[in-house]
Amino acid sequence: MYKQVSIITLSMMLLMGCSGTVPTLGINDGQLMPCPESPNCVNSQQSFADEEHAIQPIEFVGTRQQAQAKLLHVLKAAERANIVVVEDDYIRVEFTSQIMRFVDDVEFYFPSTTSDNITIHVRSASRIGESDFGVNRERIEQIRNNVKL
Repeated sequence: MYKQVSIITLSMMLLMGCSGTVPTLGINDGQLMPCPESPNCVNSQQSFADEEHAIQPIEFVGTRQQAQAKLLHVLKAAERANIVVVEDDYIRVEFTSQIMRFVDDVEFYFPSTTSDNITIHVRSASRIGESDFGVNRERIEQIRNNVKL
């Protein structure tokens, strides 16, 4: 019985540890935080010389409010997405993997503009681990396709 309780306790500790701690996120001087060295992050404000981390921003025709409403609609329909922060120019979401409960932090930044061509900058990064097998890049591409519909 003691062995079973120990195994269950250890398993729970390991699973709870998969969420990691929330890193420093948000906008600093009009920029989302840069990606770390690990390949489990994409950022539309990263230099395109850094092919591993660079990704195109999401382009939207309409007002910033329309873009944000459309994006929030897409995010609310996404599986295992928890919308954490919604501000006039920023949205942060936590996506949790189904089995191991890994958490990815996804951010969207809407810089001010006077035109109806909205650029939504994105950053998607795993909290822990080294590789994400392209999950963060794929997630942003799926969101991009759904926002443009």
